[in-house]
Amino acid sequence: MRIVFAGTPDFAATALTALLATHHDIVGVYSQPDRPAGRGRKLMPSPVKKVALEADLPVFQPENFRSPESQQELAMLNPDVMIVAAYGLILPKTVLEIPAHGCLNIHASLLPRWRGAAPIQRAIAAGDRETGITIMQMDKGLDTGAMLLKAITPIHDDDTGGSLHDRLATMGGEAIVKALALLEKGELSGEAQNDDQACYAHKLSKEEGHIDWHQDATGIERLVRAFNPWPGTYTDLDDQRIRIHEACALADASTETPGTVIRREREGIDVACGEGTLRITRLQLPGARAQSVNDLINGGKQLLLPGQELN
Repeated sequence: MRIVFAGTPDFAATALTALLATHHDIVGVYSQPDRPAGRGRKLMPSPVKKVALEADLPVFQPENFRSPESQQELAMLNPDVMIVAAYGLILPKTVLEIPAHGCLNIHASLLPRWRGAAPIQRAIAAGDRETGITIMQMDKGLDTGAMLLKAITPIHDDDTGGSLHDRLATMGGEAIVKALALLEKGELSGEAQNDDQACYAHKLSKEEGHIDWHQDATGIERLVRAFNPWPGTYTDLDDQRIRIHEACALADASTETPGTVIRREREGIDVACGEGTLRITRLQLPGARAQSVNDLINGGKQLLLPGQELN
């Protein structure tokens, strides 16, 4: 089949790489315009664009798909199907109707559970026990199209936003290859979503990473894992911002005010929560690299001592 691929970040680049290993003809790749990045703020291509250029595929980077020119450009490629993964642009109805078989989306949740921008992190933070990939027939709504194929994975107790992202990216590539094989054979059929079961996965913000110690320890631990590596979680000690990279919830009850450091030992720093105790095991001080609590103590820093209050 003649395929047009549209995607931008690493998650999408993994799927494009999987498609390159098939017999399908990828006739064009769409990705968002190059963005400034790094200390020099130089324009950098997206991960999808890098993969496309390495494979000598034609790359298109329209600011949006509203102009007749950009839509005509897509139509000239005469695609059988358009594969969309974390592209970052809204596709108008006129664009969705250009490919003969429409547009298929690789979505990182078991729809309709998490629609929207951040399904991976929201699933961990909510305490979901499983998630997965849904291949969806795109329509004009936000992740509301018919479900064509699903792949399920458990969410492990030590999964982070990063580890789950990488696993789902691989699963997404495998799922879209399988879906295209079924489409070729005329065996790909859709199932309508139940809107009553839908949740919205809001876009992540750095402000959400500020730990509220009045929450229960289990919920805080899930937030730490979900927001690792981005946008990260943090707490304040006086005027110092301390980033929390790894932590685990303890069932230990405490009568101390939430946010109070109650133990500081080499295996971790225990902090009272609204319910239970959070043990911080890896953190980052201002202007320093991430380190274990053991290294913090070895370094002699007199911080995070019992009785100090975090907020």
